[in-house]
Amino acid sequence: MERRKFIKSGVAAAVAGAIPAPFIWPRGASAAPTVKMGILHSLTGTIAIAEKSVVDAEMLAVEEINAAGGVMGHQIEAVVEDGASDWPTFAEKAKKLIGKDKVAAVQGCYTSASRKAVLPVFEKMKGLLYYPTYYEGLEISPNIMYTAQEATQSSIAATEWLVKNKGDTFYMVGSDYIWPRTTIKLSNMTLKRLGGKSLGETFYPLGHIEWSSAINKIKASKPKVVLNCVVGGSNVAFFKQMKAAGIIDDPDITVLSLAVSEEEVSGIGRENAAGSLTLMGYFQSLENAANKKFVSAFKAKYGQDRVTGDTLACGYTGVYLWKDACEKAGSFAVQDVIAASSELPIDGPEGSVKFHKDNHHLWKYARVGEFLPDGQVNMIYESDLIEPDPFPKVV
Repeated sequence: MERRKFIKSGVAAAVAGAIPAPFIWPRGASAAPTVKMGILHSLTGTIAIAEKSVVDAEMLAVEEINAAGGVMGHQIEAVVEDGASDWPTFAEKAKKLIGKDKVAAVQGCYTSASRKAVLPVFEKMKGLLYYPTYYEGLEISPNIMYTAQEATQSSIAATEWLVKNKGDTFYMVGSDYIWPRTTIKLSNMTLKRLGGKSLGETFYPLGHIEWSSAINKIKASKPKVVLNCVVGGSNVAFFKQMKAAGIIDDPDITVLSLAVSEEEVSGIGRENAAGSLTLMGYFQSLENAANKKFVSAFKAKYGQDRVTGDTLACGYTGVYLWKDACEKAGSFAVQDVIAASSELPIDGPEGSVKFHKDNHHLWKYARVGEFLPDGQVNMIYESDLIEPDPFPKVV
């Protein structure tokens, strides 16, 4: 079976539940040695709107690396598991990948809840996880490499920019789990430090679709800024209802999201998100050679109507960072790869970044952009590279 066709149909079938997990990258006709890499994301459930496309980006990186000769002459076998938007399932699948499949590393998770669920598994079983999602910080694990933004590079940077440029009264809305609650707490602390004021905050379960109460509170309190930390499929209803209520188009209110990229807007509806802001480390519209290559290859493989986004770029880069660390170490052993990752640089779709010398996080850019009617982002602010500080002093 031709490789491109197998991968595309295989992932689609896995999403639909038509084939049993795990889905394994096929060996080629040659007898080249192989190395297994796990991919653990939600292909089903409420987080799939944000997460299953990360698998597409990671599989693209696997395909490119294999086509170029693999990792130290080894072809990558990608074993894909579905976390199903369920945190105990993530932990179960992590145990399988490390213990049964003997993967050299895992690219995976999206929510902080899923990461927290698998963290003790990776530490106990001495596995290695590359985590591709912006998160709240306040964590360093010896067995996790964090390829997206922590709080100083996301929520704290966003709050500082918003107070300076848009206003100092906030209403904050989030999904009810670790990342939104901690992110909003850190944003509140930053807002207080800057002399601003929180007019209220509300949290709802993942998958929540009735936003009239939150919208009424926003309209009644009249904040200058709505900080949106809603995650996953709930954003579809939230944005539609904010749009209908006039909040998105209100010139006196700025809506900035910390978990909505171009990819999520594809599900939310471009017309519903247009005019709102987002803060990410990456936008599809970035002008650099690595990003042009990434976007072109992604669209060629999955369709010209598909878009990239921050977690997709981080997932794609994570596969290459693992490859580069293995080759630098001359080893697939977890401890060797971790040691080789210290200050490891890469010219990725987001630009030139590198791992911190000792805290397992990347130096990152904080970029603010406005969603356009076509679903793409017009970047209006870009920071210098921000050194990762997982345990910031924000007060």
